[in-house]
Amino acid sequence: MAPMRPDGAGAFPKAVRSPAPGPDQATLYAALDLGTNSCRMLIAQPKGSQFHVVDSFSKTVQLGHGLEQSGRLSRASMNRTIGAIRICRQKLQKHGVSRMRLVATEACRRAKNGRAFLAQVQRDTGLRLDVIRPEEEARLAVISCAPLVSTRTEQLLVVDIGGGSTELVWIDLTNVPRRERPRAIMRLHSGFQQDPGPFAAAKVVDWISVPLGVATLRDQFHDVEDDAARFALMSWFFEENLSGFAPSAAEQAREGFQIIGTSGTVTTVAASHLGLRRYDRNKVDGLRMTSDQIDAVIRDYLALGPEGRREDPRIGRDRQALIMSGSAILQALMRLWPTDRLSVADRGLREGLLYAQMSADGVLEDGPY
Repeated sequence: MAPMRPDGAGAFPKAVRSPAPGPDQATLYAALDLGTNSCRMLIAQPKGSQFHVVDSFSKTVQLGHGLEQSGRLSRASMNRTIGAIRICRQKLQKHGVSRMRLVATEACRRAKNGRAFLAQVQRDTGLRLDVIRPEEEARLAVISCAPLVSTRTEQLLVVDIGGGSTELVWIDLTNVPRRERPRAIMRLHSGFQQDPGPFAAAKVVDWISVPLGVATLRDQFHDVEDDAARFALMSWFFEENLSGFAPSAAEQAREGFQIIGTSGTVTTVAASHLGLRRYDRNKVDGLRMTSDQIDAVIRDYLALGPEGRREDPRIGRDRQALIMSGSAILQALMRLWPTDRLSVADRGLREGLLYAQMSADGVLEDGPY
């Protein structure tokens, strides 16, 4: 089954994951995202209105393991993470990268020893990571997903399910001409509240950062033994944390409404829906799914049980421990805002960081708007 892309998608910079031959070091940019569960980095070179990824790194470090119970990052988690960041430093040195943005998110925001840990990272690796605020995290996720915005979309919900937190941003595009809608999303890189000047503006109706992601939500209910009961409790608990956010389903018609989901959970559900035994980003990124298709995949996960999920090649051993907490979040969203147009985004914070740097330096050409 081939991926379905929304009308009007693809007008903005996105990662083209093929190595660029002999990149000029002076034109390279890097983005590192240290999350609650993973450490990920991209090194890229601007190419026209896009960028080419010339090197990448991703490792599950479980930095936030045990954080819910202790309020602190454990010594073992910190050692694993510093080991991963040393590899990132080696890659940065190998490519001679001088322009970079290295950030940490929810685990380092919440941990009592988060600042001390980042000071240790700087001492041990020479790399300085900035803890970014939830609003910037949400904003970067939004602009990374701009290429997937349909020209038919009037109301947009962007959801970034992380390891330690989940960001949701509701955007009203009704006053923006259709062909300008993806571009209006990209303009939000400078802030959710802004003077757009002469341009038609995307209006951020509401945004929220819920301190529950795939790792932290799982840890909240780790003592519930029954698999189905644990899933139901996680989904209900996440929904409770969304009370008062944005329009309700009763106020929001399906027509003209689009959700874009960016996270390992969403891409794993998409890969399962497609029956992929080996993950293929080209088939997943931009795929459009309905609420019914997502529900079918989640019901299949529940039917498999913990042992079946561990052995399922579509899920993968790195993801199986977190897929049900992520699915609980996704199901809660589908219950609140059912849609026939959830676009799957294999992109997120790192792509947003790269775009923001390149945009600030003026090295990206205007796209075919």
